[in-house]
Amino acid sequence: MVASIGLPKETKDGERRVALDPSAVKSAVRAGYDVLVQATAGVGAGFSDSDYEAVGAKVVPGAAEVWAADLVVKVKEPQPVEWGYFREGLKLFAYLHLAAEPELATALATKGVEAYAFETLEERGGLPLLAPMSEVAGRTAAIVGAHYLAMGSGVLLGGSAGVEPARVVVIGLGVAGTMAARGARGMDAEVTGIDIDLHRLYEAHQQGTVTATLASSEHAIGEAVAGADLVIGAALVTGARAPRLVLREHVTNMRPGSVIVDLAIDQGGCVETARPTSHSNPVYEELGVIHYCVTNVPGQYPRTASRALSAAVAPKLIELARDPGSSKLAGSLNVAGGKIVHPVVAEALQR
Repeated sequence: MVASIGLPKETKDGERRVALDPSAVKSAVRAGYDVLVQATAGVGAGFSDSDYEAVGAKVVPGAAEVWAADLVVKVKEPQPVEWGYFREGLKLFAYLHLAAEPELATALATKGVEAYAFETLEERGGLPLLAPMSEVAGRTAAIVGAHYLAMGSGVLLGGSAGVEPARVVVIGLGVAGTMAARGARGMDAEVTGIDIDLHRLYEAHQQGTVTATLASSEHAIGEAVAGADLVIGAALVTGARAPRLVLREHVTNMRPGSVIVDLAIDQGGCVETARPTSHSNPVYEELGVIHYCVTNVPGQYPRTASRALSAAVAPKLIELARDPGSSKLAGSLNVAGGKIVHPVVAEALQR
């Protein structure tokens, strides 16, 4: 039975989001739960300790007190410095991305934590807790892509009179990819969308989200990437590692100074040359191409991202506290009883 909910301060590099804003905490308190908030947990997103105290939360100085709660809710996967707080009976609700985090999966299972993942919770065929951050990440991808393209090849996304615009390729037109494509089109770039879903391609073209579409295949991706100034990878398979769609040989054919933004990196990445980066050190160059592979992209817009995430998470959190077996939490349970119980995650980890 859950009596207390803990909200820790995020420890991942550059992560300034908080899982619950004061409004969401107020909802949890009114539902009858004691909410423990670690001091300064919301400051990066613009929420003071007094804001949380005003809605009935108890602000505590250290992480240990928060992690002692029955149910802990946070944004990003627990970092190694937090694994010492794992214990049998603890319920955890967060972005986990275990297919790309085998050591974390082992730690959770070994310590008997009951772990629920935001990114695998399914509802009406969608992913309601992943969607808001995918939207923020997609919008950000066009912005950071344009920024690093200026530092690399010096190409302006929208071009100029007498100069053609940049060519952008977006792979995967889910929420993140669609928002990335819209952002690039908003800066007047030529945008090619690639997906396996032909109906999704049709809709994107009809709505003007992209200027061209391609059905996904290794050959089509290779040709499109070779001529691209900016490639945005946004391919997703729920719970699994991201499919490797942009191969090393494709990257080799890109022009020097081109840019890759891999939004699937927190699930392992859909670009073969991609490896995780951080807000402190966001890019690296390989094969003459600038790679941006930050694993918590929305963390650089913490106010907007925290508000959006909190609104989606709050009702599911209260449901989890009341009834962990609720159908409204379908697909979210990843680890229980010392085992990886989500079938897709288990397959990805070969458990």
